[in-house]
Amino acid sequence: MRIGELKLTANIIRQNIIKMLIPAKSGHPGGSLSAADILATLYFQVMRVNPQEPNWPERDRFVLCKGHAAPVLYAALAEKGYFPKEELLGLRQTGRMLQGHPDMKKTPGVDMSTGSLGQGLSAANGMALAGRLDGKDYRVYALLGDGEMGEGQVWEAGMAAAHYKLDNLTAIIDYNGLQIDGRTDDVMSSAPLSAKWQAFGWHVIEADGHDIKKLMAAFEEAQKVQGKPTMLIARTIKGKGVSFMENQAGWHGNAPNAEQSEQALKDLKEEAANLG
Repeated sequence: MRIGELKLTANIIRQNIIKMLIPAKSGHPGGSLSAADILATLYFQVMRVNPQEPNWPERDRFVLCKGHAAPVLYAALAEKGYFPKEELLGLRQTGRMLQGHPDMKKTPGVDMSTGSLGQGLSAANGMALAGRLDGKDYRVYALLGDGEMGEGQVWEAGMAAAHYKLDNLTAIIDYNGLQIDGRTDDVMSSAPLSAKWQAFGWHVIEADGHDIKKLMAAFEEAQKVQGKPTMLIARTIKGKGVSFMENQAGWHGNAPNAEQSEQALKDLKEEAANLG
């Protein structure tokens, strides 16, 4: 895809995040909207996947470590063709495939069930190590939240990935600076993130998480790294694309009402028109 097409895809993903939260009346818009450009770049440019064969053994793997941001993953998977977009309107409804956190047994394209913060990177390590042991050349991508850096298991997984030299693993931190209780620097500062991950033995890249061109370059760089895993620290804006949600911690886990949803979709449609 061209960069303009990827930007439009990210915008569509954001629109569908809002649309699926309307009937659900619950969910996590802030951290889903902030990660849309990352998911669009991965699924539509970087990752080797086949929506017609979700469990294709040669596919690249993706782990949404911050499982509460499931709407962005569901929107990306639906846009890629893993399941009909109509399913998005069944978010968080009993008996439907799209639950509040990703479930690999119910949703095509979900490689790992996640939700308990801190555990996703360990699962990604296992996938990357298994690929090496099986002689496969697939890559593993894992998206973490910056608030998730407060979980001790993340750092244990970081040590393990470096110890085993998992150069087929790329992790991304959605570094939007906010979590459910406020600013990450106030709740539990993890700064300086770059220096810490370098000290843990990772190759570190910092980039604007909303700049498609820079994201593409970062993932291309990661593919060339040998002997160590890569951490992409992606600077993002929580609630990106929706005027009243941007940089507001209150939109971490609250769904917009009808009036707010209308305004959110208006903002995003105006952005899409400018992209065209």
